[in-house]
Amino acid sequence: MNLEIPIENFTRISSAYQARLKNLGILTMRDLIYHFPFRYQDFSARADIADLEAGKTVCVQGEVQSVKIIRIWKRHMTIVEAIVKDGTGQVKAVWFNQPYLASTFKKGIVVCLAGKLAEKRGAKYLSNPMYEKVRDAGGGEDDYTHTGRLVPVYPETAGISSRWLRYIIKPLLGQAARIPDPLPKTILEAYDFMPFEEAIKQIHFPDSEDLAARARKKFAFEELFFIQLAVLRQRLRLNRETARAIPFDEKLIKKFVQSLPFSLTDAQRKTAWQILKDMQRDHPANRLLQGDVGSGKTIVAMIAALAAAKSGGQTAVMVPTEILANQHYESFSKLLRPLGVEIGILCAKTCAVSSYGKVSKPAALDLAKSGDTQILIGTNALIQKGVEFKNLNLVILDEQHRFGIDQRATLAKNRQTKKKGQIMPHLLSMTATPIPRTLALTVYGDLDLSLIDQMPPGRKKIETKIILPDDRAGTYEFIRRQIESGQQAFVICPRIDPEEGQPEIKRDGILFDPKADWSGAGAVKAVKEEYEKLSKEIFPELRIGMLHGKMKAAEKQEVMNKMKAGKIDILVSTSVIEVGIDIPNATIMAVEGSHKFGLAQLHQFRGRVGRGKHQSYCLLFSDYPTRRLAAMLKFDSGFHLAEKDLEIRGPGEVFGSQQWGAPDLAMASLADVFLVEKSRAAAKGILQTDPDLSRHPQLRARIAHFSARAHLE
Repeated sequence: MNLEIPIENFTRISSAYQARLKNLGILTMRDLIYHFPFRYQDFSARADIADLEAGKTVCVQGEVQSVKIIRIWKRHMTIVEAIVKDGTGQVKAVWFNQPYLASTFKKGIVVCLAGKLAEKRGAKYLSNPMYEKVRDAGGGEDDYTHTGRLVPVYPETAGISSRWLRYIIKPLLGQAARIPDPLPKTILEAYDFMPFEEAIKQIHFPDSEDLAARARKKFAFEELFFIQLAVLRQRLRLNRETARAIPFDEKLIKKFVQSLPFSLTDAQRKTAWQILKDMQRDHPANRLLQGDVGSGKTIVAMIAALAAAKSGGQTAVMVPTEILANQHYESFSKLLRPLGVEIGILCAKTCAVSSYGKVSKPAALDLAKSGDTQILIGTNALIQKGVEFKNLNLVILDEQHRFGIDQRATLAKNRQTKKKGQIMPHLLSMTATPIPRTLALTVYGDLDLSLIDQMPPGRKKIETKIILPDDRAGTYEFIRRQIESGQQAFVICPRIDPEEGQPEIKRDGILFDPKADWSGAGAVKAVKEEYEKLSKEIFPELRIGMLHGKMKAAEKQEVMNKMKAGKIDILVSTSVIEVGIDIPNATIMAVEGSHKFGLAQLHQFRGRVGRGKHQSYCLLFSDYPTRRLAAMLKFDSGFHLAEKDLEIRGPGEVFGSQQWGAPDLAMASLADVFLVEKSRAAAKGILQTDPDLSRHPQLRARIAHFSARAHLE
């Protein structure tokens, strides 16, 4: 059975359904049989009709006695009623607005019905129950698909129901014996996993909850195992590549550190040393630098860039926003220009080089190509056509998780595509988004990790408070007093405009959109509306500014310049200020609809204040308290919050299954550290004896398929 067959070649699926399946990411036969249920409805216990109790979910089997259709013209409604009888009694089943069922339920056929038993005026009836015809009245669970067993419920989309998916997938499972198990026999035996044929049947149509759990664990391991193989092979490939060794000039680094207007923390010194030692080697460094907001990652990156520049090489610093690029350009120029390092910036609207001031884009490109610009800072403009370096030794990605999949893929491709005689640059990725241990072992498994786990001395603890609706008026007065004493404030809203696009994905028939209001409660504040409200109703005497992602780069920069200069009292913004905003005079971070954000993002917001000498506050406006908001009060450490977020919401919500492209089951399994460690150990064991997978052609083919679909750049 060829699992790579496109669904277009599957005759049982019409072109209309093929298009809908693509909304679920189902493109091939493999995608279809690996489209696993996310839960099961337990209809396995069939009851006698005489024993049914109102309000309970029940499953009954009997013979259809009569069927009729009722039309209520005024309400534009049709009702199909069927009377079903077994040896103990009879019960009425009712379906609304499904008139075709009148021809499905013929008198005399045996059906199985499952659903909640309702009661009205003393009469009991099944309301919109699941149903199916029964071929063998005395059969086992294999004879049932939609009732009479543990019934799978799948992620759905418009026009694709779980019922339809069960109808399509179940016949395919009969051919499972023709599908080779992707896991080597040694791994199956070592971890006592079900063979593929049994596991694929038990995950879709399980005989018991225990067997479903065992099958799920097997496939979770399988998905994690292939992620591990992909990232560990990437590490092996990088170790074979050539990079220009950057010498560790201890005198230079000491001179720079002593010139700083502040002292480095021990954690900064340690991580800088790790990075400098990495770059001494003649194969590409591949390190991820983690640190809370405000922990001082930028100065560590600056030390690495200085070492590269003074060894005759160039550094590209890629950041997600033009605001952050400008901020880095200013700070790099201030600290490194005195040492004779030429700094440049390349963005859509801003091009400059420290010795020349503002320059045209062609001039900026020429200075990079000639090698005169030693450190070039920019947005995704750095990976656009026409950008060339004479001697690129180091690439720094700041807030790398904020880049899109295509951008990360382009950078990865640029690092891997070499002309004759060229070398690969070292790579330093940085993030203030704390990464739980299990994610670090999987998605980031090809990276060496460094952690800045100290904050600069003298910083005051930011006071965090949950603001419920009754506390709003008093909180506005508190903000007013802070502004009157000379400080500034941020107000964050989840959206730019009040309108929201229509979600497509369904679960249990309910529309579900992970990018929208996933918490499902309360009005969602919009920046434009909040700006109008604050400037006209709440704080008409204050200077209110607005910032969001739809503004032009020049407009955003103008707003930030005014904020830095103290010409704006309150800046109303979306999460665009989550990264790289440094306003020491800002002491208030007010987050509207805070229950709409994840813990890592809330922690990022909180880190945007508390950078000056005054006490700072993080005010979490919410319609109600939640476990996540309570965690914000309890923990100051982003790493504790990341683990809590993983526990509460699960990895798919925290890190975004769509963003990573990792399979749903792998994402869900990242919370299981033991399974992650087992999969990593198994992948290492295979690669130690067969690094090129020449003796495992099936594994190599599967990784090629996996890497094409998962975005692990």
